[in-house]
Amino acid sequence: MSNVVEVVVADINLATMSRSIKTADLGKVLEGKGPFTIFAPTDLAFGKLQSGRLEGLLKTENREKLLALLNHHVVEALINFKDLKDKQKLVTANGRELTVKVVDGKVAINGAILQGRDNVGSNGVVHSLDTVIEMR
Repeated sequence: MSNVVEVVVADINLATMSRSIKTADLGKVLEGKGPFTIFAPTDLAFGKLQSGRLEGLLKTENREKLLALLNHHVVEALINFKDLKDKQKLVTANGRELTVKVVDGKVAINGAILQGRDNVGSNGVVHSLDTVIEMR
């Protein structure tokens, strides 16, 4: 079975996330034992960022900023769709908090709507989002 990085790489809608993981050198961690839950912004989600922001983040000198942003989308636990509850708090890999909102069966993480869900890997699960979750 593929690990969570391979799950991201295999999803054609997550090409930017895949490239970002590689650029930030986060793959080594995410290929580890886990478990990990990745809330992965789709390519369209990255496209919503302010013009030039993604290109800036992908520059070598901004690796730490990119890594911080990506870690804000990773929870070091196995969280399947059915496990997400309204007002639930999740702690990201960089120690920040995400809030789950469930309305009429739709789930949002800090306002980003879950699109694809429960893409299972050997060391966790990947859910796709319609928006990049910004750190506050």
